[in-house]
Amino acid sequence: MISFLVLALFGVSGMIYEFYSRVYNPNIVLAEDNAEKYIYIPTSSDFTKVVEVLSENGLLINSNSFEWLAKQKKYTNNIKPGRYKIDRALNNNELINLLRSGRQIPVKVTFNNLRTKEQLAGKISSQIEADSLTLLHYISDTLFQQKLGLSDNNVACIFIPNTYEFYWNTSADQFVKRMLKEYQKFWNNDRKAKADKIKLNYYEVATLASIVEKEQTIKRDERPEIAGLYLNRINKKMKLESDPTLIFALGDFTIKRVLNKDKKVDSPFNTYKHKGLPPGPICIPSINSIDAVLNASNHKYIFMCAKEDFSGYHNFAKTYAKHLVNARKYQKALNKRKIMR
Repeated sequence: MISFLVLALFGVSGMIYEFYSRVYNPNIVLAEDNAEKYIYIPTSSDFTKVVEVLSENGLLINSNSFEWLAKQKKYTNNIKPGRYKIDRALNNNELINLLRSGRQIPVKVTFNNLRTKEQLAGKISSQIEADSLTLLHYISDTLFQQKLGLSDNNVACIFIPNTYEFYWNTSADQFVKRMLKEYQKFWNNDRKAKADKIKLNYYEVATLASIVEKEQTIKRDERPEIAGLYLNRINKKMKLESDPTLIFALGDFTIKRVLNKDKKVDSPFNTYKHKGLPPGPICIPSINSIDAVLNASNHKYIFMCAKEDFSGYHNFAKTYAKHLVNARKYQKALNKRKIMR
């Protein structure tokens, strides 16, 4: 009888230990040189996918015990997608509580220095779950564009380059809706009043800002002066004759020197042929460039040419004769450096 009780006690003890091990023993242990790791549970994942993600990341020590407790805690039918941070040794109970809670860590989504909506879609899809084709299809949709009074040429205007927090499993729809809110927030009463003063709508401001940005990529302090020059040209009904718009029309962003033959390209973005602003931005302009247009310098310059010292600044002129003098200096400097294209 005593022997039976001893055996029973050992059996119960073994069961308790087994239960304790499955629930409370560490089942995820990070390597000493890896203080934290992020795991990504895709949208519509089932439990098998979760186990696969944990295993592929080399985190799960014993998948059987994890699967057993997940069933007991009904996590297998309560999968929440997202980006989860693993920064310490976790037992199965802690791990399941984390994944089941949906307490994911946001990602900081940043975009700047982009030319086209295609580049934008690619940049964003590298930071959140939504893929580039879905994003591109969403913002290229005719009905979506028409509701905003936009087109393929200027739809990129609604994206204000900055750093934003998103959950990793953000969809294309959620991303664009958030960007529209940020766009509306950006265009506050102060900026609206300044746009009205220079007689441009928000999309036109962004278009001019994109030209200013590509005309001056180095010395930002000069941007308001360049913006003032282009506003002078617009008000005088002159062609903008902007080299960056020509480069955009040609589609070759490696060009350093525009030639006369380039000015013949047939494109609405060729401001050597067409008066006024092009039909959309030639890049997704930064906040700095947009504010440079809204706070443009008040002067009478209508011509500019890069300085011959390659400092990044420009020589400005009120007359064509003076501009020709400046242009010859720069062309001579280009020739000296053998910059032909």
